[in-house]
Parts: sequence; structure tokens; C-alpha cells
Amino acid sequence: MQGYPRTLLELESWFSTEQACREYLYKLRWPNGFRCPRCGHPKAWTSKDELFRCVACTYKTSVTAGTIFEGTRKPLSLWFRAIWWVTSQKNGASAKGLQRILGLGSYETAWTWLHKIRRAMVRPGRDRISGLIEVDESYIGGKKPGKRGRGASGKTLVLIAVQIVDDKKFGRIRLRRIAGASAESLEPAICEAAEAGSIIRTDAWNGYNGLDRLGYIHEVVRKNTEVGEHLLPYCHRIASLLKRWLMGTHQGAVSHEHLDYYLDEYTFRFNRRTSRHRGMLFYRLLQNAMETDSVKYSQLIKGVRGPIKK
Repeated sequence: MQGYPRTLLELESWFSTEQACREYLYKLRWPNGFRCPRCGHPKAWTSKDELFRCVACTYKTSVTAGTIFEGTRKPLSLWFRAIWWVTSQKNGASAKGLQRILGLGSYETAWTWLHKIRRAMVRPGRDRISGLIEVDESYIGGKKPGKRGRGASGKTLVLIAVQIVDDKKFGRIRLRRIAGASAESLEPAICEAAEAGSIIRTDAWNGYNGLDRLGYIHEVVRKNTEVGEHLLPYCHRIASLLKRWLMGTHQGAVSHEHLDYYLDEYTFRFNRRTSRHRGMLFYRLLQNAMETDSVKYSQLIKGVRGPIKK
């Protein structure tokens, strides 16, 4: 396995030059040696401008092409420090904090970097959780007049799936924004989160009635109890912690359009809460970053309507 720095001093020592950063990213992207992104050929010529030219199809690429680092004008060593800082903050990182600690010239740069890093927090093709899983939904957003509970307007509905270990401990979680509480929205989200054959524990909401048909063992908690009561303590706990995190770290300033990536960040942090080495989180996030497509600031802000109201 690729080594990783275990302290800030090691980080500074290992990645003091751009060349050291590029060599580290090269090993992460091509652990078995270069492979052309277009044709898969294993050989390439290198040039002084850090480009690789495929011997077979002459396609040119770089170690950062097609990743979150593509097109950056900032040193990779600064990116590495940003990722280290993000992974070392127990309660998450804000754009203002990142701007301050790295001395970035603008808030927009720090904001863009954080969103690119958040997109790398979920590994493409990640495995699904299994075993005993508690599932519920929760609305994200402040108090607004009108209908409460399922069907509440002006808020964002999030599916929460919590793996329960030994019938008493939190395992991994999965969070996903969904369009509504109907089976049409719930079932695909559950299939994406949980392995078939898992025990899915829910309340008596009829949107979950088809889970047996999808290959799950469906357990309903107390069928004769009012839907909406806190029958699912693990999901309720995650919902509470998530909302507190959004309000505490980000002051509730999270747009509906970007909520997915904040959910990914919270999932990344929660599932690695017992990790003994921050350097491992740094390493895993860099691994994911090399598999995450590039995105521009103009794409990040497209269609954004504003933050979730307090």
C-alpha cells in the first residue's frame, strides 16, 4: 500500500516540492504503471511540460488531467495542505477557515476547492452496506409555516440508512437526497445504499411496502404506532447530528443544489470516525480525488437558488 504522512511535519517534509507531489499522485493514479486514458497502452513519452504522450495513439495527458486538480493555477503542495486540513478537522471545514489558514486571495477560491474536495469524498462504485440496517427519512431545513412531517413543503428530504453492528452499535451510514417519500423515490435510494438480502428496519410508512419484493428482509417497527414518532433511534440520532453539523460548521448556509456533497462529507467523516491516523484519511481522499472528474466554478454555481433557510 502507498505510504502516507502521519503528522503535519511529515506532510511538510514529504511534499515540499511540486515534483514530489506529482510523483505521489502518479503512484495513486497508475499504481501498476502508466496506462493511456484513451487506449490503455502502457507506454508513453514524457515532455518537459509534465505531459505524457501515448506511444500507441499519441494522446497527451497529465497526472492531474480529468481529476479535481485539472487546470489549477495553485501549487499542488497547497492542495495537499488543504486536503490535510480538511481531513484533520473533526467537525468539518468551512470555506472561510480554509481561506484563512492557506492565505487564499478570495473566498470563492476556498469555496470552490472545498466543493471539489467534497466531490471526492465518495469513491466511485463504493460498496453497499449490509446486515441489519435502519432506514428513515428526515427533512433538512429550518421551521417554516405549513404542513409538518412527510410532505412538508420548502424543505429537502434526505434518506438515512444506518448499519447496526451487534444489534447495538453504529456501523456505516449512507445519506441521499430524495425527491419525496413515495416508493418511487425510496426504493432506488435503498437499493443504492444496501445489499440485497439485508434486513431493512423501517416504520410502517407505506412507501416501504415493496422492499420484500426487491430482495430485502423487511422489518416494520411497531405497526400500531403513529408514523412520525421516533421509532428508529439510530436514524434519529444521525439526523440530529447531521443538522447540528450543518448549523454549527456551516451556519446553515448550504444550498439545496449542493446538499448532496455536504451529505457525502458527513458520511465520509462519520464512517471514518474511529480512524487512528489522520494521514490515512488524507491518503484515501487523495485516492478518490484521482478518480473524480474535474469541475469548474461555473458548473458549481449553475442553478444555485440560495442557502437552506435557518
